Amino acid sequence: MRFETLDAAQAYLDRWETHWADTRIHGTTKRQVAVMFAEERPALGPLPVEPFRYYRFGDRTVHLSGCVEVEGAYYGAPPGWLGQRVQVQWNDLHVRLLSPKTGQLLREHLRTRRGWYQVHDEDRPARTPPSTLALLARATSAGSHIGTVCTQIQQHDGVPGVRRIQGALALAKNHGVAVVEDAAKAALEIGMPTYRFVRKYVERRPPVPLTLRQVDPLIRQLTLYRDLIDRKTGDLS
Repeated sequence: MRFETLDAAQAYLDRWETHWADTRIHGTTKRQVAVMFAEERPALGPLPVEPFRYYRFGDRTVHLSGCVEVEGAYYGAPPGWLGQRVQVQWNDLHVRLLSPKTGQLLREHLRTRRGWYQVHDEDRPARTPPSTLALLARATSAGSHIGTVCTQIQQHDGVPGVRRIQGALALAKNHGVAVVEDAAKAALEIGMPTYRFVRKYVERRPPVPLTLRQVDPLIRQLTLYRDLIDRKTGDLS
């Protein structure tokens, strides 16, 4: 069956509902459908303003930044949850953090892009947390320029800066303190004390050329080779 317009299809459906669907006798209750609906209709409430939310579920650990990671983005937890596990629900629009013991809603955030942060204003620390101070102390002990860059990252970026400080320390571990210290010095000299600059500088730095050893227990003295050649040539003469 085909209809030329939606109005024609709706008119056909209305006639079918009036003359057939509403008047039929329900097989289980033995009552007419229209009569039962008239009794139940006053109890029906309005439709919700927004669609029913379908969530995905998981558990996350609250990082030193005070956030949990969901699909590459970061969402703030309330103070006092650092290092603890929380339950997380998320869909295309929202992220919810819940207490694993009570199921209490801790925080709800709107979804954001990968690499971005969503933190409630009341959750932003008024003073630098002890965990962040410990990270900055590690950075300063690694190198003075590394420490200065990490301090400026923390002052400029706040909560998101914690992971960038951790990234700078990871660069020092993987590439060597001297290389990262040199990169941090360059970042300060040109006025770009960011983790991104330091990482790019390290990645684009040419590898240190290999140097040949002149002295080693495995390398014999040249005089030994000279004497050997002299003996061989003497035997032939």
